[in-house]
Formats: sequence, C-alpha cells, structure tokens
Amino acid sequence: PRRSRRRKSVAIAYEPGQGDGAEPRRPRWEPRDWREQLERIREMRKSRDAPVDEMGVQKCYDSGAPPQVMRYQVLLALMLSSQTKDQVTSAAMLRLRQHGLTVDTVLQMDDDTLGQIIYPVGFWRNKVKYIKQTTAILKQKYGGDIPSTVEELVQLPGVGPKMAHLAMHIAWDSVAGIAVDTHVHRISNRLKWVKKETKHPEETRVALEDWLPRELWKEINWLLVGFGQQTCLPVNPRCSQCLNQDICPAAKRL
Repeated sequence: PRRSRRRKSVAIAYEPGQGDGAEPRRPRWEPRDWREQLERIREMRKSRDAPVDEMGVQKCYDSGAPPQVMRYQVLLALMLSSQTKDQVTSAAMLRLRQHGLTVDTVLQMDDDTLGQIIYPVGFWRNKVKYIKQTTAILKQKYGGDIPSTVEELVQLPGVGPKMAHLAMHIAWDSVAGIAVDTHVHRISNRLKWVKKETKHPEETRVALEDWLPRELWKEINWLLVGFGQQTCLPVNPRCSQCLNQDICPAAKRL
C-alpha cells in the first residue's frame, strides 16, 4: 500500500512532459465547499438590508464634497466605527457633517465640543484624541488629504489594518487587501475558511488572502459583515435560517 501511494503522488506531482529533477507541484489549499458557501451567502445578502448596507461607512460621507474632503470623511467614519454599531457611527457622522466636516473645521474645534458631537461612540474620549492627532498629521504631511497606501494609513493614530484596507477600498477605490473585522474573523473561522483556527483579525486576513481569489477581496467584507449582523450572529447564530446549514462545519455544534 505504501508503494502505491508513492506512485500516485509522483503521478500528480509533475506536469506531463516534465523531465527528472522537476519541482513537485504543490496543490493550493482551499476550504471545502467555499464556493457554494459564498454563493449562498450572496443569496442571503441580496436584499442589502443589513445595518452595514444602510448606515455603514460607505453611506456616512458627503458624496458631493470635493474628493479630498470625501476621503477625509471616510477615514473619520472608519475611526468612529471601531467598537461601535453602524447606527451610532452614522448618527455621529451626521452631526459632524452639520458642523462642516473638513480637516480645518476639526482642527479648529476644541476637544470638549468634538467629544460632545461624537458621543456615544465607543471609546469616544480616546477617539477625540486620535482624531485630533491624525487630522493634524494629515494637514502637515499630506496637505489635508489622507495617505493612499495601507502602510502609511496604519501609521496614523487610531487607524488599524481593517480601517486602512476599507479606506483604500472606499476612499481610493483600490484593493490592497481584505478588510477583516470581528464579523469576518468569526465567520471565516466558523466556515473553516482558515487552514488553522486564527485568534486575531490580522491572522485571519493573512490566511484568507493566501487562498481567496483576489477579485473577491473587495466583496468579502461587505458580504460577511451584513451576514454576521443578520444571521451568523456572535451569540445564538440563526443556523435554522441559514442556507449554509447543511455545509457549515459549525452549524451542528452551535
């Protein structure tokens, strides 16, 4: 039996016509049933009626503002959205925009006023500090615009990798990587879209980017966030309502 397994592996390890000494081809790992799971999630998300669809960051900025102002508003919305429900972020952004949300207006605003406007977003006191620091950097170093690379974005106070990738998607229409938040992280582990269980969103991002076709990177965040808000909840997921119930590795355990 051992000999036959070896012969079989040699047969699939080399392309036809390759001579001795050719490097064996490594089959690329990908999750079982992932295409079917993804298609079913698309079906469940086709109504686009999750909080992220109606009040997510892509809905929080003034689409009629000059491009530079629009990009700044996208970044601020992302900073506010951390540990905060979309409804609360959306309301805070609306109040900020009523005050004229630009780099200069924020720099002119005192901390107490800014805090009163963004409250009750999560960790609002820290966010006042980060917003002020980041806005000053944007004014001094980037002429009031936001950086156009993930590497520069994550150097800004209060901006993490997920925000940076979403800023690239929304503000610059550029796909530099997959934006992984708690929903994407949780669902990727439940569906076994990661080869080994991951503990942190950044680990999940690296694991997903290793196998997921690049043309799907931009779509994944939007799909999985809404799916996580409506069906694959953190606690008591609605498995009975999920089209993936029969092919989800976690469905029977939850």
